[in-house]
Amino acid sequence: MSDISLLKERISDSGMTMVAVARKANIGRVTLYNRLNGHGDFTAPEIVGLTSALNLSKADREQIFFSKGSM
Repeated sequence: MSDISLLKERISDSGMTMVAVARKANIGRVTLYNRLNGHGDFTAPEIVGLTSALNLSKADREQIFFSKGSM
C-alpha cells in the first residue's frame, strides 16, 4: 500500500499541478488521479517516474511506496 497523503503532500510541495506531475512522470493523468484515489496500485514504472518528477529521496520513496501499514 502507498502512503497517498504523503505523496499528495510531496506533489503540493513541488509547486506543480497534478497534470504537470503526470506529464513529467510519464503517467496518464487519469491513471495518476485513479492511483491517488485508491484505484489500483502504483506500478514500478509509475514509482520510478514519480520519484524522478518529484525529486524524491530514496527514504521518501521507501516511505511513500513501500512502508508497511501505509494507506
